[in-house]
Amino acid sequence: MHPADWWTTLSPTAAADLADTWIVVGLPGFAGDAKHRRRELLDERFGADGWRLSHIVRGRVVPPSEAILEYEEAYRSFLRDRPALVRFLVTTCGNVYDWAVENVYDDVYEQPNTLANHYQDISVRRVIAELADDPAWPDVTPTPSEDADLLDLGTGVVHRVPRASGFRGGHLLQIRDPLSPGFMLNPAVVPAHDPALVTTLPGRQDWYHAEGCAHLSIEAFWQMSKVVEVRYDRFLALGDRRSAPLDGI
Repeated sequence: MHPADWWTTLSPTAAADLADTWIVVGLPGFAGDAKHRRRELLDERFGADGWRLSHIVRGRVVPPSEAILEYEEAYRSFLRDRPALVRFLVTTCGNVYDWAVENVYDDVYEQPNTLANHYQDISVRRVIAELADDPAWPDVTPTPSEDADLLDLGTGVVHRVPRASGFRGGHLLQIRDPLSPGFMLNPAVVPAHDPALVTTLPGRQDWYHAEGCAHLSIEAFWQMSKVVEVRYDRFLALGDRRSAPLDGI
């Protein structure tokens, strides 16, 4: 037996314990529209049940469903501190989106089938919906659940889409790059609401480091806290490739 194969000689109980042990093997970084290719590569390398995306939040490894609550909280803090921006949103806009108008139909953060994930528009819609039920925010009022013809502020095209809760305006707002009308709500512009979430990695430079708050933004938190966890038995099965388990993603 080669020394590197020591794990293949363990008892079934010991082997099962290793299979139930997960370790962080690296930071995958921003995926964008490469998320399906990344998933296929990791499925091939570790098996569909042998890897998962997680986040490190305040020193704990947690699932994305827990980490995304911090992302949403950043938008909650940001908007509650900016009543003029909230007033603009609810009186001028009827809905918001990220990379495509059809984003308005997604209302959950888990998006396995989308081309790319989009979170900022969902966070904004959720926060405004909360304010519509808060008497401390008289500018934000409940709106009927209906489809409406909304004029896209960026393209000038009218789209018939659902009106978001609390939005009573006649326009559609894209929240994306600096050329989009809604850049003021880009996750690189929204700061992390808790200093304990702020991380940085010297030498790493991604798009969110060059916009807005850079490493202090909630986007930087999301991307820099994102990790790939792997079952330890699947990691061991990589053999000599263990030194670069995320190579090629």
